[in-house]
Amino acid sequence: MFKQHVEEEDGNLWIGYCAFHLGDYKRALEEYEALTKQATCKPDVWVNLACTYFFLGMYTQAEQAALKAPKSGLQNRLLFHLAHKFSDEKKLMSSHQNLQDVTEDQLSLASIHYMRSHYQEAIDIYKRILLDNREYLALNVYVALCYYKLDYYDVSQEVLAVYLQQVPDSTIALNLKACNHFRLYNGKAAEAELKNLTDSASSSFEFGKELIKHNLVVFRGGEGALQVLPPLVDVIPEARLNLVIYYLQQDDVQEAYNLIKDLEPTAPQEYILKGVVNAALGQEMGSRDHLKIAQQFFQLVGESASECDTIPGRQCMSSCFFLLRQFPNVLIYLNSIKSYFYNNDTFNFNYAQAKAAMGNFSEAEEVFLLIQSEKIKSDFVYLSWLARCYIMNKKPQLAWKLYLKMETSGDSFNLLQLIANDCYKMRQFYYSAKAFDILERLDNNPEYWEGKRGACVGVFQMILAGREAKETLREVLHLLKSTGNSQVEYIVRVMKKWAKENRVPV
Repeated sequence: MFKQHVEEEDGNLWIGYCAFHLGDYKRALEEYEALTKQATCKPDVWVNLACTYFFLGMYTQAEQAALKAPKSGLQNRLLFHLAHKFSDEKKLMSSHQNLQDVTEDQLSLASIHYMRSHYQEAIDIYKRILLDNREYLALNVYVALCYYKLDYYDVSQEVLAVYLQQVPDSTIALNLKACNHFRLYNGKAAEAELKNLTDSASSSFEFGKELIKHNLVVFRGGEGALQVLPPLVDVIPEARLNLVIYYLQQDDVQEAYNLIKDLEPTAPQEYILKGVVNAALGQEMGSRDHLKIAQQFFQLVGESASECDTIPGRQCMSSCFFLLRQFPNVLIYLNSIKSYFYNNDTFNFNYAQAKAAMGNFSEAEEVFLLIQSEKIKSDFVYLSWLARCYIMNKKPQLAWKLYLKMETSGDSFNLLQLIANDCYKMRQFYYSAKAFDILERLDNNPEYWEGKRGACVGVFQMILAGREAKETLREVLHLLKSTGNSQVEYIVRVMKKWAKENRVPV
């Protein structure tokens, strides 16, 4: 009877072991938890239970179970990873000191290097182990992952090919290959690489199913994000970041901020995303504090030794200087990377604004007109800057067309003010008069009458100088007569007298 009980216990241990290595952590958890409740439970079961908790993302329970297990290499490695999860540097260093120069411990150390964005250090460990153990083919996948993180996508593909020749149906390797294709080509090319995996119902696919679902959302430009990503936020590190990006794309800045505000950034991408969210929230709320935080995050990444000469690093510095309104410096950084972003609407939007802010209105107009995104083209910032460029480039009629296409709103009123004042400054009095006329009708502010009066007299002066068509005088008189001001009669009388003397029909 005792022998039968021992055999049953060993059988349950093997069932738990198999379930764990098949990625069925819930089944493994059931087996190990049941074993720990038995009086004859072997002490080592606690570390197996702790590993299962860890893979289920139940880190507090994992630590509690691990501390009940006898000291061992596996227990130390697990506590090492838990210290990283809890951001406990003291415990991390304590476990680090207990690591031995054995393969398992060195692989664990390489893993921590990877998760702390020390990719070159991880590569060095993996390559050193591979020199002595060529049969450890899977290490090629880890090296390829590191090169992927370093943006060396071609090198990543080459290293990955070594493994895929031997294991062509590997979920993790094919997923990485798809990610490389996404970076090198586009989402469709990446999705094609995953097609065989998604059609499969193998245990291999089951192991990486959540990761594949996550990546398909990214490859499809955010499609299905709200269904797939929220449950994965604490399982796949990138899920939180990609959900934040999705909220930003949907203009739900507050949700994006709520999701990222408590994240302590450790990688450049996390610092950048926190910067972008704070910048967006700062602009939406008019909060200088959020804009200051964004500027500091951008500066931190852009000036870091690892990022200062990368494209994202230079984008960060341009964003930092943009928020500081130091546009000469913005252009220095954007000019250095513009060849990579010729058809990128967001880049061109920022580049054109910086050009215009520096008074390079002709070049700014060209760049504004490269933008295809309807969302950007309907943004008031775009419309107002483009209108200003048109006016400064002596094309006020095009600025007026922008206004005519707008629905009546606060933005259209602001654009009218810009056209009225900028055209006046540039001596384009005809369109200034038209703009001031509408402003006066919408808001009985005496300043608008003064602006209209000055612009109408300006048009008259231009006619006298032969720089405006005489026929324009008729419309000017019509604009003046629409105002019930005592000064109108005198101005109209002077203009009509000249018209009569010069045989101009009014």
